[in-house]
Amino acid sequence: MRKVRIIEHVSLDGVIQAPGGPEEDREGGFAYGGWAFPFRDPQVGAAVDAAHGKGFDLLLGRTTYDIFAGYWPKHEGPMADSLNSARKFVATHRPDSLDWGPVESLGKDVATGIKGVKAAGGPDLIVWGSSSLTSLLISEGLADEVVLLVFPVLIGRGKRLFSDEFPPSGLELIDSKSVPSGVIISTYKPAGAMRTGSF
Repeated sequence: MRKVRIIEHVSLDGVIQAPGGPEEDREGGFAYGGWAFPFRDPQVGAAVDAAHGKGFDLLLGRTTYDIFAGYWPKHEGPMADSLNSARKFVATHRPDSLDWGPVESLGKDVATGIKGVKAAGGPDLIVWGSSSLTSLLISEGLADEVVLLVFPVLIGRGKRLFSDEFPPSGLELIDSKSVPSGVIISTYKPAGAMRTGSF
């Protein structure tokens, strides 16, 4: 069974909206697009390449799919080539309008669709952005790894990795490193329900 690996650019206060550029995602009047750009670092790129692995498919929410579809087909290079050629599995209510392929809709029951895609075998499934989808993946026990690229910036508002409605959950740290730009790259695996205690 293939793994689902979530990879996210995230601010210290949990925002994942529009890290790549001002026009990437202005939903909700978000005015801070491109916040990850000042911290670009070859070591961050190497970490992303390692997280992708030698071959991968994409598992995306509809908003992220549309953002990627508007950007990556117009670009060239190793990252563009790998993303453009990857099979995309998309959570969407509008499957007829998916035109950046190869692509498949996950169907009306997204969790069941993801279970089928995982069980079918193939390369690992990579999730970028897709804030609604990431919450579903972890709450349904469908995520195998979460790779967080945490940037030293506080944004204050915007789409967050996990909403206030997300059920409490535990994660186990399996790798962590920092790079000269100040980005901390940490890899976790889900560890069941959140534990509590007392000092």
